[in-house]
Amino acid sequence: MSEKERLKKIIIELSYEKRNVTLASGRQSDFYFDGKQTTLHPEGGYLTGKLFFDAIKDVEGVEGVGGLTLGADPIATATSIASFLAGKPVPGFIIRKEPKGHGTGAWLEGRKNLKPGSKVVIVEDVVTSGGSSIKAIKRAEEEGLVVLGVVTLVDREEGGRENIEAEGYWLKSIFTKSEILA
Repeated sequence: MSEKERLKKIIIELSYEKRNVTLASGRQSDFYFDGKQTTLHPEGGYLTGKLFFDAIKDVEGVEGVGGLTLGADPIATATSIASFLAGKPVPGFIIRKEPKGHGTGAWLEGRKNLKPGSKVVIVEDVVTSGGSSIKAIKRAEEEGLVVLGVVTLVDREEGGRENIEAEGYWLKSIFTKSEILA
């Protein structure tokens, strides 16, 4: 079984649920992908990092990977570790939902690993409408980073790709909803 096939199996076992749910976008859905169940699993996290690094390793100039806390946290960490193990280290970063309430008041964790103007990729566990990705892109750019594009574990194929591309960025997905449910 390939690494991608193994990761798909873990996603189906741990992250996919057939039930009614309200998504972050406010939309109603009859299924749910809880990506954190996969990205926080020992093998799932390892495979996620490896496949995310594979997705960005040939993108010219990538100097960082990160996104909005909480979904992006294990992905950014796993991808950074995979990049180090592959001999092409790429630091991770985390974008807070609100600025730190004490100390530096920072919006972005991992700042010392990224100089202003660093080229970065936003990572996500699931993309639906693309709203969270676009929010992460805007915050990263406000913090002086140059966003190249977005990589997601699962694209629900509900307009997120189109919305992200309309903003001028690319989206790479490790899986689409169609691939997972095939």
